[in-house]
Amino acid sequence: MIRGKRIVLRAIERQDLPNYVEWFNDPVVLEYFGRYRPLSLAEEEAWYEEMLQDPRTCNFAVELDGQHVGGAGFSKIDGRNASAEVGLFIGLPELWDQGLGFDVLQALLRFGFEQLNLNRIYLRVFARNERAVHLYEKLGFNHEGHWRQAEFRNGQYQDLLWMSVLREEWAG
Repeated sequence: MIRGKRIVLRAIERQDLPNYVEWFNDPVVLEYFGRYRPLSLAEEEAWYEEMLQDPRTCNFAVELDGQHVGGAGFSKIDGRNASAEVGLFIGLPELWDQGLGFDVLQALLRFGFEQLNLNRIYLRVFARNERAVHLYEKLGFNHEGHWRQAEFRNGQYQDLLWMSVLREEWAG
């Protein structure tokens, strides 16, 4: 387990999958994250089986006070170039704006730089998601690019920002 100040990152277990299905079918949660169409339990189970076999991913369930509240992890882990894409979400909107995302991402960055020996951690974020952009900037992420109208969501094209933080820039 990986501990933050308030959260714990632990392995995703099969019994967590119904929570992910519920969250990934909630339009409020999906406004800035995840899928654009409904998710079935069978699809989530197939993802889970693939994830267990994929050495380029490292995913975690997020717990707060023993309750599963979200997910986080790394994808596209590239050992040769020591880089990976990071992602996280809190699935319960009533827990948003309480510093949990900061705690989760701080724990992930520490794990990525100190345990996975990454040099560069990057992410994509919708430009309209000001709350997330502010969080990433606060943790040392720098803007690398702006992809105009890169993804179609909620009836309109959305701009995507690319951001990253290097080990030497990370405040730890």
